[in-house]
Amino acid sequence: MHRKHPPWTVRPRRRVRLTDIDTASTRPFRLTKRRAELELEHSREELDQLQERLFADGRHAVLVILQGMDTAGKDAVIRHVFSGVNPQGVRAVAFKAPTPVEMGHDFLWRIHPHTPGKGEMAIFNRSHYEDVLVARVHHLVPAAEWAARYRAINGFERMLTSEGTTVLKFFLHISRKEQARRLRARLTDPSKQWKLSPADLTDRRLWAEYVRAYEEVIERTTSRRAPWFIVPSDHAWFRNWAVSRVLLETLRGLRLRYPKPSMDLSKYRID
Repeated sequence: MHRKHPPWTVRPRRRVRLTDIDTASTRPFRLTKRRAELELEHSREELDQLQERLFADGRHAVLVILQGMDTAGKDAVIRHVFSGVNPQGVRAVAFKAPTPVEMGHDFLWRIHPHTPGKGEMAIFNRSHYEDVLVARVHHLVPAAEWAARYRAINGFERMLTSEGTTVLKFFLHISRKEQARRLRARLTDPSKQWKLSPADLTDRRLWAEYVRAYEEVIERTTSRRAPWFIVPSDHAWFRNWAVSRVLLETLRGLRLRYPKPSMDLSKYRID
């Protein structure tokens, strides 16, 4: 991880109170929407170059995990931040409700095959954290079972980081009021109606339970090597810019380099 910690970084052993964090904040940055969008456009070019270097270097992998309430903008982050990278080196994976086959295995069984290999970047739209969020809020498994999963998750991510994977976890933090605005937009916009599901409205009624679940998840699973970032996300333009900023700083900090050629180039001539 880059030494300059962004202001959204959650430090280990710190209490997390999501209600104390302004979801519309853009501090401490003096940004306008136009400036942020211009910087994001330029950052795509650098991200493309860094991703190519990541692939060529072959020593590191990067896993980006996106979590948040419904309508927080997980799909939009993938679309706006990663739109310029080479699809050969980046994979986006959306985790839905587990299938019967997946439910017949341990909860991490369906996750591990999608983690990035050396030189790759993977983006998880939702993740293994659903198994300590949805499972908890909807009482899908006994409390003792989902509570034990924190230790398994920490061990899983510790194993990934020890093998060369950089893990970045983003909680896209929106207000209940902003979610209502976005859900109404889905109701009235034909191009967005397909995104709306009964589960969105059910989960909205459980907002307070999800807030408590996220607070505990973030407190118990943030670490120096696999940190959580709580990104204020009421402003989509700021959310995209913030995620891009963390990603760029992290990739720069990996000191990626192109490998030296495996042959003596002085012996070759192109006619």
